[in-house]
Amino acid sequence: MAMFSAVSDVTAGWFFFSVALVDWADANVTRQIEDTVLYAYYTLYSIILFCVFLWIPFVYFYYEEKDEDDGNKCSQVKIAFSYTLGFLLVCSALLIIGAFVPLDIPNKKNSTEWEKVKLLFEELGSSHGLAALSFSISSLTLIGMVASITYTAYGMSVLPLNLIKGTRNASYERLENTEDIEEVEQSILRIKSKCKDGRPLPTRDRWMLEQLEDKLRVLRRRGRHLEYIEKSCWTRFCGAMRPLKIVWGIFFILVALLFTISLFLSNLDKALHSAGIDTGFIILGTNLTNPLNMLLPVLQTVFPLDYILITTIIMYFIFTSMAGIRNMGIWFFWIRLYKIRRGRTRPQALLFLCMILLLIVLHTSYMIYSMAPQYVMYGSQKYLMLSNMTVDGHLTNITTYVAKDCDAAAPENQCAVTRTYLFLHQFWFFSTTYYFGNWAFIAVFLIGLIVSCCKGKKSVLEGEVDEDDSDISDDEPSLYYG
Repeated sequence: MAMFSAVSDVTAGWFFFSVALVDWADANVTRQIEDTVLYAYYTLYSIILFCVFLWIPFVYFYYEEKDEDDGNKCSQVKIAFSYTLGFLLVCSALLIIGAFVPLDIPNKKNSTEWEKVKLLFEELGSSHGLAALSFSISSLTLIGMVASITYTAYGMSVLPLNLIKGTRNASYERLENTEDIEEVEQSILRIKSKCKDGRPLPTRDRWMLEQLEDKLRVLRRRGRHLEYIEKSCWTRFCGAMRPLKIVWGIFFILVALLFTISLFLSNLDKALHSAGIDTGFIILGTNLTNPLNMLLPVLQTVFPLDYILITTIIMYFIFTSMAGIRNMGIWFFWIRLYKIRRGRTRPQALLFLCMILLLIVLHTSYMIYSMAPQYVMYGSQKYLMLSNMTVDGHLTNITTYVAKDCDAAAPENQCAVTRTYLFLHQFWFFSTTYYFGNWAFIAVFLIGLIVSCCKGKKSVLEGEVDEDDSDISDDEPSLYYG
């Protein structure tokens, strides 16, 4: 979805520049292309609303009822659909609010650039349907922004360093675990020896005995898992691939730093040169360039290099998001709902994972704009500007046309701003929130990077065996460790 938004709009913008240089081109041709792209957005964004507010909630509640009641399927479908109606009401409310929310914002009397922005939004259209869809998608993008700050930013820091540092040796961990088991068993025997003569244990000793027995069960479970891991072929394969993991870890950390630097420079540019907070920090063109913003327009001239890079960026965000979710689990504020674990993840958790990734990819559309605003707004479009010719170091009266990259200073009807840019910025208060969200994203990444650097190697059983696993069946580890 995010890749389509970027590449389709940029392709349309490139076509706009191409047809502008021939005599038969007129406004109707470019308008037809822009409308086609806009209708494609209608379709794709409507599919997203269907998945988020109908399909995923329905399947989630269906599995919830299946776990609680093994009755007939008709009853499960009815109950699941009744719960899903709540999500449909939320979707309807967002569409209604978006259709009638006022978009009047303070006028910038001395801002020529802001006047251009207002004209662009008027050109996009004043349809209530478009505003309703834009408001609903922007609301979901806002949730995706929170998920990106929580999971993607953390995953961008933890995934590379985990690949570089690796995990602890399974044999050493098993030896330490055996020593811990012996120590706990001795502590239990010492407490039980106090009641050999038939006297009841004091309350404090009974509580401590329960804690030690629970700890012993966890340690024995860890021992079984460590035994299987130590003997598994997967462990030996991972050991052989250790140099390749280090290379991938270095590559991922360099990409993460590239994204962070690009995002920082783009946000700094908005802070210094945008029309202000009450316009959503909208800026046409770039004053402070960044590596990604320079690279994408150049790659666009050689098909399909820019498509490949955008696909790589989106896949990178997906992988880092999954790494963050894998390490943290799925949380609702301070309550952990589910863990994501190999071979033992519940269907409900997988549905949550799909929804979170869908919202993160939705927010990626804005992230790509933040990191490469020139590419997303104009692509490689250029406009022709009159210039006096210089002959032997002196200006002459001979004029010529010079191709210049599109920006806010371009004459009217010479450059086409992409539909996705206008769609994402139709409501200024969402754009303002996204802007501050980018700063939060950078802060979380840097904090996660520092914490990950200070932490040692993670256990081979990281997140697999915990004290609160009483509700999870202790399946044979061989089933998922091979």
